[in-house]
This record gives sequence, structure tokens and C-alpha cells, in this order.
Amino acid sequence: MTFVLNAEQELFSNSARKFLSTRAPVVMLRQLRDSRDAIGFSRELWDELSAIGWAGLLIPEQYGGVSFGYVGIGIAAEESGRTLTPLPLLSTAVLGVTALVKSGSSAQKSELLPAIAVGKLIIALAVDERSRHAPHRITTRAMPIGSGFRLSGHKGFVLDGHVANRLIVSARIGTQDAAAGGTTLFLIDPHAAGVTIERTLTVDSRNAAEVRLQNVAATEYDVVGAVGGGAELLDNALDAGRAALACELTGIASECLERTLDYLRQREQFGRKLGEFQALQHRAAQLFCEIELARSAAFAALRALDDGSADAALLVSVAKAKCSEAARLATNEALQMHGGIGMADEHDIGLFMKRARVAAETFGDYAFHSDRVARLCGF
Repeated sequence: MTFVLNAEQELFSNSARKFLSTRAPVVMLRQLRDSRDAIGFSRELWDELSAIGWAGLLIPEQYGGVSFGYVGIGIAAEESGRTLTPLPLLSTAVLGVTALVKSGSSAQKSELLPAIAVGKLIIALAVDERSRHAPHRITTRAMPIGSGFRLSGHKGFVLDGHVANRLIVSARIGTQDAAAGGTTLFLIDPHAAGVTIERTLTVDSRNAAEVRLQNVAATEYDVVGAVGGGAELLDNALDAGRAALACELTGIASECLERTLDYLRQREQFGRKLGEFQALQHRAAQLFCEIELARSAAFAALRALDDGSADAALLVSVAKAKCSEAARLATNEALQMHGGIGMADEHDIGLFMKRARVAAETFGDYAFHSDRVARLCGF
């Protein structure tokens, strides 16, 4: 397995970094936060990115996408992490698209994927019901009624749920418990009768929502995949999201290191540049090594997903755990080496720290994935 980008991927990485640093610097996040923007991201920017293929990176060409693979989406996620750009990239272009491409019916793909590819459709995955990530502990029920279903339950931390045009909701059929299976994914119109959505603001100034369902009607057409076969489909979508988050965390860590090195080269103390002190040099060198290891883990997971490897789930959890820890270390070190100014809201380091903490918790923190690695290895 190679950990080096090919020429096409390298070109995409460079162009993505240039585009986001110019069109979506960190100040964009500040503006959206301070204005309490109703959407939480720039529709104009998302339209521009969709026009150059970002929304369709995982969508097959026959549905209007560019089919650039998970490594491609990982590159986009890493570069967006460098600028803290709020986008529906994770919710729609990764989670939603993965669920539809891998499990959607021909009719669902034909209707939804072309609209996603041009940036006109936002999809949100509604899965978690507790304060901590537990995707298979599902209390939301889909009761069979005639040829359809009625869904009732609650979902929390639904990324971009307040602006979604479609929800993909995990539910358990009838009264079956977790041991009996029955997990099924449903496409739900957020404007349907019985659906209540409340926007929630997270500490990193991103978007999430609480979704409540009360006897929401769903038909056989709305089932993603097979009835009762949603557990594996859910894992596939979540693993894609976890790998993308690992890359975003790597981007956050890399940007923090670069900003910190620039500061150490400029700031003077006791008549010397801070970067001349050996203790700080050692800390920066250790951080560089940790970030490179994290990046290798992330791209190993992405390539495993592209190849359909049997070890993909294991590598994704390794990557999510490693990148979460690397970003935690990078933001902590950046804050400490910047001294007092790192604590001020006017300085960007605190924004990177907040996003790193939320991204590390999203779809499983270090403890969740450490446990998952152990279980996948037979312990």
C-alpha cells in the first residue's frame, strides 16, 4: 500500500489548498459565527465547489459525479481542516453519498445523486440517540403499517440537519431489539408530517440538529437497502465519515504546527527567537512526527475503503483514534507555545482547538475506536 499521492491527487491537493485559503479563510467561520448565520455555511461557496466537482467526488460519473474516490474526499477534508471551512462536505458528499451509492435503489440514485453532484441537495444522516456515539443502540422504531412504515423516535447531533433536503434515518423494525437485528435506513423528507427539527449550535460554531419523529410515514421506496439489513450499510457510511474526519483532523494539526513554527520564528524572548530554544525545537519535532504518522494512518484507511479491503473498518478506527490524538496534541502545543495570545478569541488557535475537540468526538472518540480495534482484532 502506497502512502504517496499520485500526480492527479497532488494537483487536486494543491488547487484545493489555494482555493480555500483564498476563498474561505478562517475569517469566514468567524463571520458566520458572529452573524449567527441561519444556514451556517456559505451556499455560494458550496455552489462554487460543487461546480468544480467537490460534491460529486464519490458519485459515479453516470450520475454526474467525478468518481475521485475516498482518497480524493480525504484530500478535500484535510484542506478544509486547514481553513476550518464549514461545508456540508461530511454530511452530504461523504455520509449521504456513501449510503446511496453503496445501498440505494436505482430510482433513489437517479433522483438524488445528480442533485447532490451539482450542490442542490443536502442530505443528513440521523443516527445517534445518546450523548455518546452508539450507532447500533437504536430506540427509534419503524412499525409496519400495510405496505409502509410509521417511524417514531429521536435523533441528536444530526450534522446539517436543519438545512437538509433529505434525512437518512436509522430505525429498528417493529419491536425487535438489538440482538434480533432489524436495523433499517429510511429516506425521510424533513418537511413531512410528524418531523420536528431544532437547530443546535456546537462549540466549534458548526451545525447540528435535534430531530424528532412522531408517526412519520415511510414507504417501501424510502427504504435504503434491504429491510432489516441496515446495520452493515450504516457502518459503511459511518466509516467513510470517520476516515474523512481523520483527514480533517490531520489538516487541523498541520495548520496548527505551521502557524506555531511561524510564531516561534518571529517572537523574541530574552533577546532570542523562541525557535532557537532547544526544548521548543524538540516539542515541534515530536509534533511533526506525530502528524506524519497520523496522516499515514488516515490515507491507509482511505485506500482500504477505495480498494474494498476486508481490513477497512480496522484501519478506519486506527486512523480516527490516531488523528484525534495528533490533533489534540497539536492544538495543545500550539496554544501553549503561543502563550497568552493563544487564549484570546481574536487569535485563531482557539478556533482550531474547538473544532479538533468536536471532530474527535464525532462518530466515536479515541476510547470508542480503541475498543473497536480490540474487538475487530478478536479481543
